[in-house]
Amino acid sequence: MIAFVFPGQGAQKVGMGKALADAFPICRETFEEADAALGEPLSRLIFEGPDDQLTLTEHTQPAILAVSVAAYRLLASKGVTPAFVAGHSLGEYSAHVAAGTFSFADAVRTVRNRGRYMQEAVPVGTGAMAAILGLDADAVAAACAEAAHGEVVSPANMNGGGQVVIAGATAAVERAGAACKARGAKRVIPLPVSAPFHCALMKPAELRLAPELQALTTHDPRVPVVANVDAAPKRTARASIDALVAQVSLPVRWEDVVRRLASEGVTTYVEVGPGTALSGMVRRIHKEGTLANVGIPEDLAAVEALRV
Repeated sequence: MIAFVFPGQGAQKVGMGKALADAFPICRETFEEADAALGEPLSRLIFEGPDDQLTLTEHTQPAILAVSVAAYRLLASKGVTPAFVAGHSLGEYSAHVAAGTFSFADAVRTVRNRGRYMQEAVPVGTGAMAAILGLDADAVAAACAEAAHGEVVSPANMNGGGQVVIAGATAAVERAGAACKARGAKRVIPLPVSAPFHCALMKPAELRLAPELQALTTHDPRVPVVANVDAAPKRTARASIDALVAQVSLPVRWEDVVRRLASEGVTTYVEVGPGTALSGMVRRIHKEGTLANVGIPEDLAAVEALRV
């Protein structure tokens, strides 16, 4: 059984998707559709940069979505389809486009605003994120509680394989990182992000985004979408939108997502979009799983071979 998994922020790279657009009309048309939806040349920024503009959150989010959906549409055109879909943070929107929950054009506009609202929720420099390696999620949560001192700091991404990302106020994240080291963490790596995603500091962004998500034209997903917030398969439009609203300020439970996919019978994971970060995470969580990815034309043959 195949699941498609879609990457989130951090997978961006100038030039991503260009080879797909050059090689396949269905991919080129996807980027043109994104440009039309936004009323601006997103594809030029994706293909040519500059990097400092592409890494702005309000550009990064629609850019990764566009590359992921282009790759998904290519796979679908070749008859490669999933039984389940899931995405890491932003990638959950790509998953819902693939599942038909809402349109690609609506998703592009929504995630641009999502990025903007997330950035505006916390002044630059006042929030931070750090990756904690070699410490389990419960110990990380305990270290965060110990180090908070009245400020926000909490687990933001439970990525599996002993990797937990924390987010919150800058000083609190630093204190929590030190507390994690004291509890035996192997490494604490500050992340180069512009805002502290998936923590309580994102509540203002959630409140701004919620009415926009709730106003979208939606349909029940064609295939179940395993959500970040609770690792439960969403099978209705209402449950899908509720999960996307809550996702803004709640942690990404990626390890639980992969374990749920495995428990549903998934044996093969195809990472659809730029990069291979999710493949590495899945490999650590579901060691017996078969992995593939599609982000460039050369990837297609291996993925087509999986079709049954």
